[in-house]
Amino acid sequence: MTDAQTRPPPEHAIAAWGVRKTFGTTVAADSVDLAVPRGALFGLVGPNGAGKTTFLRAATGLLRPDSGQVFVEGVEVWEDPVAARSIVGVLPEDPRLFDRLSGMQLLTYTGQLFGLTRESARARATELLNVLELSPDAGTLVVDYSQGMRKKIGLAAAMIHGPRVLFLDEPFESVDPVSARTIRGLLQQHVDNGGTIVLSSHVMELVERLCDHLGVIHQGRVVAQGPTEEVRGGRRLDEVFADLVDAEQGEIGLSWL
Repeated sequence: MTDAQTRPPPEHAIAAWGVRKTFGTTVAADSVDLAVPRGALFGLVGPNGAGKTTFLRAATGLLRPDSGQVFVEGVEVWEDPVAARSIVGVLPEDPRLFDRLSGMQLLTYTGQLFGLTRESARARATELLNVLELSPDAGTLVVDYSQGMRKKIGLAAAMIHGPRVLFLDEPFESVDPVSARTIRGLLQQHVDNGGTIVLSSHVMELVERLCDHLGVIHQGRVVAQGPTEEVRGGRRLDEVFADLVDAEQGEIGLSWL
């Protein structure tokens, strides 16, 4: 059991201490420390291979870390993974779905897995399909959905049980501008109603506009975190990001063009 004295303060919806994960000789997460305030829309950014996805999997009970602790709403994820998973919704970057089910069947089944009655699950599924403009394809098998539609049905599956915390990995990838606007509205409503979101994205403009807090991961470590305006310090986020990860722009151009 975890020492009660090490538990995070109540204002933190998510708290991670010393999260480390290696794959052979590769260190994917190197003592990640992260604190996400309750009610925040928290952007998690970093270069490819920085450890974002590894951390998100560790924080959602999908990948056991070698060491460290992750608390979600006061529940230590690896001390009580069943309780932790019941209060989170997860949208992976490449969601693996039951794609031989229709959109309606997938959402109804997912809702029931989280303890909803069939009637409640269908009612919520109907509402989510309508809001995300998937109603015309409610009876279509998910295997026949486009990439953008799969992203939207994955988000709906992550939200159907009303989780207090959402972990979203590249939620706007392959999504058209109109749907992206709808999704932004849903995420803001979730936060306005007291929920917390951790959103991973490579699009700095999106994170800068949407997220009120952010963390930057580089080489498996958090190199900056806090309110977005404080981290930016009056500069554009992409400039701050480049400085934090020591990004140097190489020679532009190809010899054969």
